[in-house]
Amino acid sequence: MTDKTLTRMDLSDAVHTQVGLSRNESSDLVESVLRHISDALVSGSSVKISSFGTFSIRDKAARVGRNPKTGEEVPIHPRRVLTFRPSHLMKDKVAAGNKS
Repeated sequence: MTDKTLTRMDLSDAVHTQVGLSRNESSDLVESVLRHISDALVSGSSVKISSFGTFSIRDKAARVGRNPKTGEEVPIHPRRVLTFRPSHLMKDKVAAGNKS
C-alpha cells in the first residue's frame, strides 16, 4: 500500500495527459467539477457518480457526549455531516486490490 495522496494537481495532470487540454484548461476543468460538486452538497443535494459512489449530507441531532478522560458530560450541537457511500463496482475494485 502506498502513502501517496491524489491531489488536484494529479487530477489536472491526468486530464492534460489523457484528454490533451492545456495545463491551464485541465486545471480549470478539475476546479469547475469540484466546485459543482461542493455547491451541490452545500445546497443539500446528493451527488451520485456512476460506478464510483454517492456523496450526501446528513443532519445529525443534538446529543450529550462524554469526555472519555474525565467522564464529564458535554453537549454536542446539531450539525450537518458529509457521507460517502461507494458503489458496488468501487467496493469490488477495492476488494480486488486487497488480494494482491
